[in-house]
Amino acid sequence: MFEKEFWTEGRNDMEKIVNIPKTKRGQATLEKICLSAETLFYQKGYHDTSIVDITNLAGIALGTFYIYFKDKYFLYKYLLLRYSHQIRKEISTSLKGLKDRKEMERVGLKTFLRFTRENKNAYNIIWESLYIDKDLFMDYYDSFAERYSKRIIDAQEAGEVIDYDPTVISYFLMGVSNFIGLKYVMFDDENLDYDKVVDQVINILEKGIFTKK
Repeated sequence: MFEKEFWTEGRNDMEKIVNIPKTKRGQATLEKICLSAETLFYQKGYHDTSIVDITNLAGIALGTFYIYFKDKYFLYKYLLLRYSHQIRKEISTSLKGLKDRKEMERVGLKTFLRFTRENKNAYNIIWESLYIDKDLFMDYYDSFAERYSKRIIDAQEAGEVIDYDPTVISYFLMGVSNFIGLKYVMFDDENLDYDKVVDQVINILEKGIFTKK
């Protein structure tokens, strides 16, 4: 699914990674490449997937791949950018109209779990990037945390969040989301009701885990 805002977000960096198509036909071809790569990277892993595998599954000529990407690494990098954008957009859309930071965290976590359920290949590919290029993995989460920190600072200024280091808070909350997703989506894939889990996470955040002696 192509969105104008995605193409214009960091356009200079984007143009270093992908040759942005200017026609609907070109966009459709690029989408075929991406969907095929997602499927194969999820099934076989990055290193065991070749460009020929990707183009064969996409039903396009090998040379067509190089119209859009320099190599497989650039395609992988592009997929990570797409996932970051898609996740942020899903969460942002779900938070519209909400003012309370605690409720925003609740809804945001549930949205993340739903997105992960519907896009397991994305979750898998994001984590695999740690073993492909550590910088890719770090950049993905640093970029996410940078945006998250700004929201935390806004909540601190509004008196909704205690004045801890916003970067620490961002990574703490991202860690909670990622490992709750790992357990209740990737491991327990029969569980479709996240309300109980999300409520417990929010209660832990609100009340803490240590008893008073």
